[in-house]
Amino acid sequence: MSVPEDVVEILRLAGCVAAEEEAEELWAAGGRDPHWVDALVRRRSRGEPLAWITGRVVFGGVELAVHPGVYVPRWQSEPMARRAAELLPTGGRGLDLCTGCGAVAAVLAACRPAARVIGTDRDKTAVACARANGVDALLGDLDAPVPADWAGTVDVLTAVVPYVPTEEMHLLDRDSRSYEPPAALDGGPGGTRLLVEVIRRAPRWLRPSTGVVLVELGGTQAEGLAAALAGAGLAVRDIGRDSEGDVRYLEAGWA
Repeated sequence: MSVPEDVVEILRLAGCVAAEEEAEELWAAGGRDPHWVDALVRRRSRGEPLAWITGRVVFGGVELAVHPGVYVPRWQSEPMARRAAELLPTGGRGLDLCTGCGAVAAVLAACRPAARVIGTDRDKTAVACARANGVDALLGDLDAPVPADWAGTVDVLTAVVPYVPTEEMHLLDRDSRSYEPPAALDGGPGGTRLLVEVIRRAPRWLRPSTGVVLVELGGTQAEGLAAALAGAGLAVRDIGRDSEGDVRYLEAGWA
């Protein structure tokens, strides 16, 4: 039994850009039961994130559970995750700050199964979700819960911190504004408050000479991190962009 066309049309009218694909996911999640699917479609039409309704998302080729209330990983983060996996040595150590559902950490672990990867997040629900995805997730703010003996041993440190400028929060899509926790999105004035903090703390953990840090950002935010990088003894190695040429992440190593 195929997805009824009216399901697709309802989602399209609700503003879902990928209405047909979302309809397929909701149809499967509802067990192809029209009554149950109808309830799921109503939730989606109100703007609830698709991943919260289906309980899953595919990120970087890895299927992940996403619990309600947890930040939903975006495709925009995939280029950084892939690059981090390329840089992580076999048997190396990866540290993912603000891990959320564990998306980036899970990609690192999938690509480098012999590596040791841990994630951190200050949200209990996110930590539980990341652990459900097989990530060794620790509860605490940024690097606070990282074991002391990890100092100077991390090959790749990643972070998808909140980086939406406070003054641009109102420009986010309906779903994000209505449902996702502002604390997972709002990066303060200019959006760089936590980006600067991650860079400031990174040197303690990075392996001497070879350790690399990758942080997700956008627009011209990389330019505003020059002072923080210099102060941390780090230098930009690359500015990662997506297929459309938009800035997605900054890669930095020892100066």
